[in-house]
Amino acid sequence: MRVSEVQTPALLVNADALDRNIATMAEALPGDRLRPHVKAHKCTSLALRQAAAGHRGFTCATIRECEGMAAAGLGEDLLLANEVLDASRIGSLIEAGARVSVAVDSPETIGAAASGGVREVVIDVNVGLPRCGCAPEDAGGLADLARQQGLQVRGVMGYEGHVVGLADAAVRADRCRTAMELLLTAHADVGGDLVTAGGTGTYAMNTWATEIEAGSYALMDTAYGQLGLPFEQAAFVLAAVISSSPGWAVGNAGLKAFGMDHGNPSLADDGTVLFCSDEHVTVTPSRPVGDRLWLAPAHIDPTMAYHERLYLFSGDSVVDIWPVDLRGW
Repeated sequence: MRVSEVQTPALLVNADALDRNIATMAEALPGDRLRPHVKAHKCTSLALRQAAAGHRGFTCATIRECEGMAAAGLGEDLLLANEVLDASRIGSLIEAGARVSVAVDSPETIGAAASGGVREVVIDVNVGLPRCGCAPEDAGGLADLARQQGLQVRGVMGYEGHVVGLADAAVRADRCRTAMELLLTAHADVGGDLVTAGGTGTYAMNTWATEIEAGSYALMDTAYGQLGLPFEQAAFVLAAVISSSPGWAVGNAGLKAFGMDHGNPSLADDGTVLFCSDEHVTVTPSRPVGDRLWLAPAHIDPTMAYHERLYLFSGDSVVDIWPVDLRGW
């Protein structure tokens, strides 16, 4: 199949850029220094590429991702970086031979892990992002409680998600340090081998964590693209112009094709995206009906979840079609 034959809207990934991104990260964070986050791509075929580059441990956001990774033979060291109140499906994976550790931040989530058959946990610590995670001063007590319930505590986790996208690199580095100081304080009380943290925006500056959970680096998006990182835009949504007016043109990919929380997608060539509606993207300047629009998403993670498959291409040839097989819950 040629790229020009792909039915739009479609998710396309530049195979050469993907390989370069994976190689760049593998050189910067070899082996177990990186635990790639599969929520960024939700694709076991892509995860296999990361594993081939030496990254065998993975971070997951959902139980479904853990299940899919284990089924693909990638279950040797999975971290479910999310609290769950019913861990029985994780327990079943562990019984079948997968290694899955689970994040906990309360007596309730510790109890759920223990009763569900989980054997290993990390204590999730709030390092400044108002989301999950216990207060740093509570981490030691939760670790003690987990051990009392028969769980092995591997260490601590703390995501500086409020920091990873800051445009000023010096500010990003300073606030990353502040966040990691909180995490290391908690780790001193918790113990264990793991200090797991970080993302694509802080992968090079977070020297405090023992492993980094970056994921977006492989495919990239325009939000991270503004930070001057050494990774290329590899993922695009391909649309076709279906209507043309003197001042604008409309393509057949809209809100249901992109993660929009970081803003509009961007045209890969000259032009501006004015807005997206359910099934349409309106761009300027005008262009003929039938033209193709290469659109780079602003946020890759939710964009991937909208698509059932991706078309891997090199030049004008589609070299493979990969299912986005970790979608859903």
